[in-house]
Amino acid sequence: MKVLGFNFDKLSVEKLKARPENLKINTSIDISEIKEMKNEVLKTKEEILQATFVYSVKYEPGFAAVELRGSILLSLDEKLAKDVLKEWKKKKMPEGFRTTLFNIILRKATVRSLQLEDELNLPLHMPLPTIRPGSQPGNEK
Repeated sequence: MKVLGFNFDKLSVEKLKARPENLKINTSIDISEIKEMKNEVLKTKEEILQATFVYSVKYEPGFAAVELRGSILLSLDEKLAKDVLKEWKKKKMPEGFRTTLFNIILRKATVRSLQLEDELNLPLHMPLPTIRPGSQPGNEK
């Protein structure tokens, strides 16, 4: 499976109210559509699928929200593409395809959401590496 394209269509981040004491952060990925694209450019036997997604980070209870919408173009061998489209009719995906797809989305969307969170001074939804007093980079114990 090869990634031919990755695009964001919507980037949204907003603070809704003052930060509550018991803040909970939930992240989710929703695949809203998988469809076959016509392969007129590439002269291969591979099929091209487009997956549309929503990546969201919710700060509960109702403090803030980050939402990234986009799509991915993937080149897959014919058999896998047929399996994916067949399963998608039932709103399911083959496990290997699902794992790879979610990892691609996580890689791109997490970096972008961290940027947006930083710009609005929101707590980051995942910890970044830090150096503590008394430790030296490269000398982990």
